[in-house]
Amino acid sequence: MINGAHVIIYSTDAEADRAFFSDVLEYPSVDAGHGWLIFKLPPAEVAVHPAEVASHELLLMCDDLEQTMAELSGRGVEFEAVERMRWGVLTSFRLPGGGRVGLYEPLHPRANDL
Repeated sequence: MINGAHVIIYSTDAEADRAFFSDVLEYPSVDAGHGWLIFKLPPAEVAVHPAEVASHELLLMCDDLEQTMAELSGRGVEFEAVERMRWGVLTSFRLPGGGRVGLYEPLHPRANDL
C-alpha cells in the first residue's frame, strides 16, 4: 500500500535551495548520495482543485502565520502580501533558486489527523 509522498522541487540553483530547506527551514535530511538531500516534511495533505490547466503547488502549513512569518523573516525570508481567503490566511516566498512556495494558516478542517 502507498505509505508516503515524495515532493520534487526543480530548481535553477538546487544547492542554494537545499541550503534553504536545511538552514532556514531547519528540516532534517538524509543524503541519498553525492549531496542529494531528501528532507523530512511535516505531516502532509493533498487537495484536488478544478483548473483550466493542470499544475501543482507546494504550500507549507503553520498554526500561526504571523508568528511563523516573524521567525522566518528573522532568518532573511521575504514574504509576499498576506491574503485572507475563505480557507486560510496565505502568503508566499521565493526560494533562492526562484521557485515560489506558499505558506498558510489553514481555516479549513485538516486531514493529517485522520
